[in-house]
Amino acid sequence: MQILDENNKDYQIIEYLKNPLTIKELKVLGGKLKLRPSEFIRKGEQIFKDLNLLNKLNDDNELYQKISEHPKLMERPIIVNGKDAIIGRPPENLLKVI
Repeated sequence: MQILDENNKDYQIIEYLKNPLTIKELKVLGGKLKLRPSEFIRKGEQIFKDLNLLNKLNDDNELYQKISEHPKLMERPIIVNGKDAIIGRPPENLLKVI
């Protein structure tokens, strides 16, 4: 957020851990990121291991479902600017979409 503030960019924080995204919203987000869900799911999370998702990385629908049910699985932060989105790590990635 510091980079956005320094560049005088308005932004809105969406607390998807408190208000999980729907499967439809996740699919739209995946399109903006130009990534499959397997590319923005947090593979190091314990819930990823508990749900045995390593064997499901080619099943986009299953991953969207699990991310919707367990939003902690989604990489963060994700920055959306119109039709584009990017994972905000490292923070310099923000400069690609602002």
